Amino acid sequence: QILACQRAGIAVYVPRTDTSTSKAAGRFSKPDFHYEAEHNKYRCPAGEALKWRFTVEEAGKTLHKYWSSRCPTCSLKAQCTTGKNRRITRWEHEDIIEAMEVELEKAPNKMGIRRQTVEHPYGTLKHWMGSTHFLTKRLKGVSTEMSLHVLAYNLKRVMNIIGIKPLMEAVQA
Repeated sequence: QILACQRAGIAVYVPRTDTSTSKAAGRFSKPDFHYEAEHNKYRCPAGEALKWRFTVEEAGKTLHKYWSSRCPTCSLKAQCTTGKNRRITRWEHEDIIEAMEVELEKAPNKMGIRRQTVEHPYGTLKHWMGSTHFLTKRLKGVSTEMSLHVLAYNLKRVMNIIGIKPLMEAVQA
């Protein structure tokens, strides 16, 4: 979605999420590895090069895989990986994410503005739901329930902005 927005000329400001369990386990995480675009390789905290090995397509995304052959003998291996080699995966358009991170670092107030803009609808929806929990179980049910709340919120906003009569005329058109 970030790629689609970028291609459409829309500036996107989303914090990068670190989904790796490495950091929580006390090991190096991906941000500790530096990507060298001119050589298409990563540099690990021990200074070794993780070379490009192959490209794979997963969930419609082209991903590049990198690792070093020197991992098994590295003195920092315990801080890096529990496997034979530390492998790094890079999305083919990851440079867009990196550029977005640089922009966020330049203007940290953008996240505050984003929170103010986005949090209001979610706060309203949570209030409508009784500030408690979803009434359904499992992802399909919760997704449906949330979609109905969002639809109701959007309809209420449209009615408040343009009025009921213009809304009904637009629906009938």
